[in-house]
Amino acid sequence: MGKITVVRRVVQVAMLVLFCLPPLLAGWGLAGLFAGGDGEVATPAEGVLFGSLSSSSVAGITLLDPLATLEAMAASRSLLTASVLVGALLVVLVYGLVRGRAFCAWVCPVNLIGEGVDAVRRRVGIAVPERTVDRRAKIAVAAAVVAASALVGFPVFEAVSPIGAVNKGLAFGGFAGAGTLVAIVIAELLVSRRVWCRALCPLGGVFQVLGRVGQVNVAIDHDACIHCDKCAEACLADPAILTPVLAGEDTIVRAGDCMACGACVDACPAAALRFRLGRPRGASRGKADSAPVAACPSSR
Repeated sequence: MGKITVVRRVVQVAMLVLFCLPPLLAGWGLAGLFAGGDGEVATPAEGVLFGSLSSSSVAGITLLDPLATLEAMAASRSLLTASVLVGALLVVLVYGLVRGRAFCAWVCPVNLIGEGVDAVRRRVGIAVPERTVDRRAKIAVAAAVVAASALVGFPVFEAVSPIGAVNKGLAFGGFAGAGTLVAIVIAELLVSRRVWCRALCPLGGVFQVLGRVGQVNVAIDHDACIHCDKCAEACLADPAILTPVLAGEDTIVRAGDCMACGACVDACPAAALRFRLGRPRGASRGKADSAPVAACPSSR
């Protein structure tokens, strides 16, 4: 496991723990179980952090999942309050500036489970197709979710979200999306590699659109690249997003699907890949437009 992946794994677990701390510190239990006695206990919402990945409060600042916000607006068929819209826009701004699908790689618990399923499948030798559904399909799924929310009058995805099944389930006992999560595990184990995260997750579709302007990008040193394809084998999003840089047509991975997970950087035996800040206007082979943010050590 490479250095970036180790750091990312720590962050993924830390995010799970972070949302579980407020109820524990208030004397509550996990998964909706009450751990206190008959005496009065504090409300977890009184702390610095409270909530879930769908809706949370950090030091009094509301942060909202942008897809859930769109669903809520569609379901109510009206604009939400200014504070709600600002809460969603803050999330959009942060992930938009960094790299939209960084949420998927560094925060989302379903991706953590998906990587575990990937490892199990490799260990037991189960072969599945690399791709069965186009990665752009999740944008259409996101649009369909919002439309369905308007049709039925409630946030459709929030009712079956596997993200909520893990995040809300551990903290509050809300396991509404557990069935979806089980289906995802079975599909990724037996049907297709990372089919949910790559092609079907509507929240991933929203962040894919945001990812097209992200400022943290994987860059390539064409002179160092030995064309071993280990980066493509390691890619968590879709190896196709690496094609332009590996073909020498560009110096950074531009696809909004890139998760900035660092798996390709860790896998490169020639240190040809690195994270860099900024997006050059067009393909500029061989130019180093800014200093690297991180790189894997060369093994040559």
